[in-house]
Amino acid sequence: MNKEKQRPVPRFRRELKHRINEQDYWLLRQRLQQVASLDSNGGSHGKYQIRSLYFDTPDDKALREKLDGVNEREKFRIRYYNFDDSYIRLEKKSKCNGIGRKQSARLTREQCDQLLAGETDWMPGSGDALLTELYGKMKFQQLRPRTIVDYMREAYVYPAGNVRVTIDSQIRTGLRCIALFDRDLPTVPTGHPGTMILEVKFDDFLPDLIRDLIQLGERQNHAFSKYAVCRRYE
Repeated sequence: MNKEKQRPVPRFRRELKHRINEQDYWLLRQRLQQVASLDSNGGSHGKYQIRSLYFDTPDDKALREKLDGVNEREKFRIRYYNFDDSYIRLEKKSKCNGIGRKQSARLTREQCDQLLAGETDWMPGSGDALLTELYGKMKFQQLRPRTIVDYMREAYVYPAGNVRVTIDSQIRTGLRCIALFDRDLPTVPTGHPGTMILEVKFDDFLPDLIRDLIQLGERQNHAFSKYAVCRRYE
């Protein structure tokens, strides 16, 4: 019998979110470039494309818990970057008391194809605890792939507080299509043109320098879910 890989439990991280416009973006970008480093995963411009496939139950448990503001909730997704299927991750995001954590496991393209085809018998024997958990929830909660979400991300990192600042733009939904690896998948833009999402994630504290830097007039911390926004277009 395969032993499951028990990874260290990720610590909970705090998160701030703001809707911003293009004017905010150019001001914020100029500030960030003075004090933070571009995420190395984004190349020389710090930008990369993200495609995620979110899971939900037939009665939309993940969506309803988000909209209802349930204190303890979770969601599963498969994610990859720049249409490169050599690096694919299964992720579980959990929220409790307003702070979150993320657990992840590597997937191969073959495993993804099997999962999307409904072939899941291999998952309990994969040796990975997160895959085993997803298998159980697919079996007993009828969790299934539901919606594709596409967007561009620009990311910065700041060592004190383990801060990561991201700016997400061009958010699009694949509606009910789950063709994760189809580059020509028709997608629909969400929200108003030019709207972007600023996210600031950190561990135990947010340095004053970063807190002051992200102040943009009357902008307020705002709960925002790309998954929930994209589901509105079904």
